[in-house]
Amino acid sequence: MNDEPNSPQLYLITPVGAAASTVGPLLADVMDRFPVACLRIPGAGSEEDLGRICDLAREIAHARDVAVVIEDHVQLALRHGLDGVHLTDRARSVRYARKELGADAIVGAFCGASRHDGMNAAEAGADYVSFGPCGASVLGHGETAEPDLFQWWSEMIEIPVVAEGALTPALIGQLAPVSDFIALGPEIWSESDPVEALGYLWR
Repeated sequence: MNDEPNSPQLYLITPVGAAASTVGPLLADVMDRFPVACLRIPGAGSEEDLGRICDLAREIAHARDVAVVIEDHVQLALRHGLDGVHLTDRARSVRYARKELGADAIVGAFCGASRHDGMNAAEAGADYVSFGPCGASVLGHGETAEPDLFQWWSEMIEIPVVAEGALTPALIGQLAPVSDFIALGPEIWSESDPVEALGYLWR
């Protein structure tokens, strides 16, 4: 996919709740086989467990020139030398995160399916905005980020956009021309062979 003009980059989300000892080999294997642009660590878990994941993910990703962000935990990002944060409260914490992390850090904002929230996050200084879920999901408010939202964003807004949530090969095919990044995580980690699953989705 990445050989095609204007094709999106792969944005990888680590498995939720997995032990660092389990995550390490999986991440290294996936990142050696696929051109990952950014790695995101979900924010669930204890401070100690998240700290271990942060250190491991940073070591593996930075060795491959891949940026690492963590969901919401600004201070953990600072303490563990990560590249930034992915905020899940839409535009609300963007200015705070930027102030704490500095101008060079990555600050991304998840904005559900709201064009308005996405524009607010961009205006507040987010480096990227993500919309989702793109497929049918019972998570969150049950809203779906439709392809026309990405189409509009790609035509009107310069800030990069990430598509995420309940993605299928068909949806990825629809969203690829109008997205800068495709975020995959649960779609592959729930399978018995994550590398094979990612190869099926990212082709």
